[in-house]
Amino acid sequence: MDIEAEIRALQLNSAEDNNGVVNPEVTKPEEVEISDKLEEGVKDEVDTKSQAVQAEPKDKEVAAQEDAEASVEMETEKKRHLNVVFIGHVDSGKSTIGGQILFLSGQVDDRTIQKYEKEAKDKSRESWYMAYIMDTNEEERVKGITVEVGRARFETETTRFTILDAPVISARKGEFETGYERGGQTREHVLLAKTLGVAKLLVVVNKMDDNTVNWSKERYDEIESKMTPFLRSSGYNVKKDVQFLPISGLIGYNMKTRVDKSICSWWNGPCLFEALDSIEVPFRDPKGPFRMPIIDKFKDMGTVVMGKVESGSVCEGDSLLVMPNKAQVKVLAVYCDENKVRRAGPGENLRVRLSGVEEDDMLSGFVLTSVVKSIPAVTEFTAQLQILELLENAIFTAGYKAVLHIHSVVEECEIVELLQQIDPKTKKPMKKKVLYVKNGAVVMCRIQVNNLICIEKFSDFPQLGRFTLRTEGKTVAVGKVTDLPSSSST
Repeated sequence: MDIEAEIRALQLNSAEDNNGVVNPEVTKPEEVEISDKLEEGVKDEVDTKSQAVQAEPKDKEVAAQEDAEASVEMETEKKRHLNVVFIGHVDSGKSTIGGQILFLSGQVDDRTIQKYEKEAKDKSRESWYMAYIMDTNEEERVKGITVEVGRARFETETTRFTILDAPVISARKGEFETGYERGGQTREHVLLAKTLGVAKLLVVVNKMDDNTVNWSKERYDEIESKMTPFLRSSGYNVKKDVQFLPISGLIGYNMKTRVDKSICSWWNGPCLFEALDSIEVPFRDPKGPFRMPIIDKFKDMGTVVMGKVESGSVCEGDSLLVMPNKAQVKVLAVYCDENKVRRAGPGENLRVRLSGVEEDDMLSGFVLTSVVKSIPAVTEFTAQLQILELLENAIFTAGYKAVLHIHSVVEECEIVELLQQIDPKTKKPMKKKVLYVKNGAVVMCRIQVNNLICIEKFSDFPQLGRFTLRTEGKTVAVGKVTDLPSSSST
């Protein structure tokens, strides 16, 4: 399994101003990782007034059901919503941390935990039992690696969280510095997180309880001192946007409550739940044009699409478009966190039941959009690219081909023209005509795809205008859409 699954998980939760969590494994320097992306969503207020109850018993039943649905929606409106994505190398404890979070927040009971403990012991994998909460299929439990994107939810006093446990697998096992060498995946993880909108990082130093560490402040400081320069070089303001904290995902120390001084006398900072609750949620306009990239679809009393709302709100009865095929649809029902709701706003992961379109007429990467100010559909666009690291002997010039990843779109593309190279110091275009560029260059170019794709200019919708280019399983460039053709289909 390669890093493309990580990109899908990150893009699934991309937003203009995201937050993230880095999860270095403290016991093995070679496996220090990036983990946990947080992303925010703000929902519009909803009218939850129930209709008058009729006298007939059947009508009372219907009214009671509507009141219950309204109550659920009202309750969810009281709390802000954050998405959390675990990313990083194998064996860092991502699934274990996710499982422990669900246990500590009351989503999993003691009896279930005992069942998982027995199952793990039977497989001679005693330390994996918490991971079984997130890793649910047999392949994951046998190999101890996440191979599918798992989804779970938990709540604190002020916040609803959605967890995505992404199947990001590292093929490397070397020393701590390996991840920071040219081609190292930790380098790629940081750049992807930064490119895809992770503005703030929570660096979780896991496995502090290991007998090679024993909550050692020296080991913790070593990890922090080695991570900091790299995070800074990747564009993060470490003092302002990065926070470190030690935990034990397996035992659950310093997660829901602060670690006891008898165990870790030197730590005076917050626990994980406190750190998550303290993250600020930027306001996003629930009244903007509706945009929901489709990540999956299926049949269920109509056609149901799944995705995350990137802009605007959706209500039962709304008339919308599916782009780029311009199918006119009506919203029959909206489901958020398995609950039927009447309205949902930006940042929410939804299932939306539609009429007017068949499942076979849609693909992942299509976008559910408002009729007025619908999303553009294009086969060509102008972009600003930063070249990261090309494959050996590759030349980045007109004719260069790669795979484009933008929101839920994955499409082959070709660089048809290099327009201008940008001076990295002045940020201004260079006058010299550009024929090709090397690693580290910033260049304006025209990009072409074979099929219509729905995208936006980064300046209008950052979450629908940032992308990566990959070749042979490696991220070679990151970019943002700067202009669309005036004739783009809408």
